Amino acid sequence: MRIMITTSLLLVCLLPLGAQDLSQSPWHIQAKNIDPANYYGITVANGMVGLVSSPEPMRVKDVVLNGAYDYYQRGRVSNILKTFNHVNMNLDVDGRRIGRRDISNYTQTLDMKKAALATTFDVGDKVSVRHTLMSLRHLPFTAMSIVEITAKKDVTITPMSVIEAPDHLADVRNYYSEIDRPHVLIQLLTSVANSPSGKLKVAASSSFIFEEPHGSEPKVIHEDWDYNMHLAKFYKELKAGQTYRFAVVGSAVSSADYGDPHNEAERLTIFAKLEGVSRLLKRHEAAWEELWKSDIIVEGDLEAQRAIHSAIYHLYSFSREGIAYSLSPMGLSGLGYNGHVFWDTELWMYPAVLALQPEIARSFLEYRFERLEAARQNAFSHGYKGAMFPWESSSEGSEDTPVWALTGPFQHHITGCVGWAFWKYYQCTKDKEWLRTRGYPVLKEVADFWASRVERNGPGKYDINNVIGANEWQENIDNNAFTNGMAITVLGYAAQAARELGVAPDPDWEHVAANIPILKFPDGTTRENATYDGVTIKQGDVNLLAYPLKIVNDEKSILKDLLYYEPRMAPDGPAMGNSVLATLYARLGDAEKAYEMFVKSYKPNEVPPFGVLAETAGGTNPYFATGAGGTLQAVLYGIGGLEITDMGIVQLKTRLPKKWRSLKLTGIGKDKKTFEVK
Repeated sequence: MRIMITTSLLLVCLLPLGAQDLSQSPWHIQAKNIDPANYYGITVANGMVGLVSSPEPMRVKDVVLNGAYDYYQRGRVSNILKTFNHVNMNLDVDGRRIGRRDISNYTQTLDMKKAALATTFDVGDKVSVRHTLMSLRHLPFTAMSIVEITAKKDVTITPMSVIEAPDHLADVRNYYSEIDRPHVLIQLLTSVANSPSGKLKVAASSSFIFEEPHGSEPKVIHEDWDYNMHLAKFYKELKAGQTYRFAVVGSAVSSADYGDPHNEAERLTIFAKLEGVSRLLKRHEAAWEELWKSDIIVEGDLEAQRAIHSAIYHLYSFSREGIAYSLSPMGLSGLGYNGHVFWDTELWMYPAVLALQPEIARSFLEYRFERLEAARQNAFSHGYKGAMFPWESSSEGSEDTPVWALTGPFQHHITGCVGWAFWKYYQCTKDKEWLRTRGYPVLKEVADFWASRVERNGPGKYDINNVIGANEWQENIDNNAFTNGMAITVLGYAAQAARELGVAPDPDWEHVAANIPILKFPDGTTRENATYDGVTIKQGDVNLLAYPLKIVNDEKSILKDLLYYEPRMAPDGPAMGNSVLATLYARLGDAEKAYEMFVKSYKPNEVPPFGVLAETAGGTNPYFATGAGGTLQAVLYGIGGLEITDMGIVQLKTRLPKKWRSLKLTGIGKDKKTFEVK
């Protein structure tokens, strides 16, 4: 069985990647002079399996499974599951295990266009190594590594494919098997375990793909070291100047998706092995090429273009169409926020994905729809009608916020955000069947919740008391601006959805909406809540009434609120606070101020060596996909002028910042339109 390397990969391989000057490429993020003590990995993922890079050669830090949760390491709430590290490799050169101390010219380069992370290094005067890792886009549970080792002198190499179990997995079982066929020998390295509580079973399997014809490939040796690690290895003698290539494919699954993860992991790995490298690469790259038809193209600002591509790359990597999983604030980059789903999805990441990839956005909504019954139970438990979506959601859709955090019982605006997102999908797609079967059932329950949630204290005083707003630093407040504004908005959307389907809406919905107050200071500035007195805030709350809600819609009032709240935003607040300000300034026609806030929404939050985003400036908890969503909204809905209306996605008049020559938005919405600003 022979490996066929695609032309595009061969051309790249002609020059060592670390030696290429990619400083002018809008598609590459290159890390050199890597400091392991100050290293925040970049993730290659396909919406189901996330592989987080490591400063150690040929290894990854974490393997994260989407949709798989259990109770471990985080007290009494669920946590997204780190599973077997099944893509790690070791390399011996002339019998010596190589590590950081043995290598030089160490470079890691992410090709965002092809979603591949290439690591290159030299081992003294003996060999040069190139290791390319990808989480295959077309095979949601499968990853592939391609390894090329070039000998500088006669050497013996011993590559090893390793499966290691993190300490929290229980009852680990390791297996090795060989399946001999007339045309191929299949070696399977497999591990199976229980999740920490035993709720789930996880499995991972890997196999080599060799270039040599069947019968002349290297002999694979299995070594079972201990319960938590085993490996498959082979020896190969190389002559000076000779390059040897091989690949490893590996699959990771859990019982959250398959009743028999052990067998499924092995079946998927066998499938990938017999597909071969050429077919796997072709389909992986074609899938990403299709995704990148929806892109944001900036001329005149390479740094901004690369940052925008990084944000899009991560949102694409962390999600996929055709599933019922959503996005956590940290995507598939690790265990940040336990992998739970917050308002971060609907209000921050979803709008960008909705414009670029509506079918992926639909997956986020399907996640909520499948957990509608749990939201009904949550409302019932709190004495309300309809559906009350949890502030933190995982696999079951019940409240998964730690008990010590008051956001769980009181941050009710999440229910409005869910309803808002459902109506925005319908506005973009006009899919009436979806509205009938998915959109309206959710919007109806959301509206019933708000109608029961208000306290009816007279005309204009249908108060929403005892909540936490977007500014989480003020707890148990009354008549929060964003909460009230979102309630008003979704009550109207529910009535509109009913009429769209020829159904009479509950007249109480619009009656309630008309009587929910938006508080003001004496000078007309919107007041964040009934007791707000000008203290520092975590992030913008009032400003969300202008975008995305359009409750505040005249330019004078929008600017008044901006000028009041911008200086009160904490410098250590989350990244997306600046992005909404950027969007508003762009819509007001102040392109330079919009650009300033756009840069502020990501640049201070970049951490080495790849510039992945932390939640806050100087923070250490990447990758903050919420911030990426906000940054992209500043471009799409701010400088780019997009607006979601009942007529679909339209474009408002905006101005470009001086630094940008042009802005092109491609593949937008269900009709894949192109919008430009020059």
